[in-house]
Amino acid sequence: MALDKEVILEALKQVYDPEIPVDIVNLGLIYEVQVDGEKIHVKMTTTAPGCPVGDYIAKNAERVIRKIEGVEEVSVELVYDPPWSVEKVSEEGKRMLGWG
Repeated sequence: MALDKEVILEALKQVYDPEIPVDIVNLGLIYEVQVDGEKIHVKMTTTAPGCPVGDYIAKNAERVIRKIEGVEEVSVELVYDPPWSVEKVSEEGKRMLGWG
């Protein structure tokens, strides 16, 4: 299986913010996925700056990416610009939250 952004995003759907019953992809927390051969770099955010579980979520994201066959190196960077907002939640995420 070739490594690409879609494979990484699918794996990241296994990671949840412990306070919200929606995965981090549909919650809109993933800002960027870079695939450079066997190296993966992800830029993500949290629902609020200083979120007490931000590092926990980032470590879980790194863990699920490392499980993908062919991945040799993973870095997950927490960023807060632009700030997260509810507009970033996907349609599927809104359904999961009962918003639509």
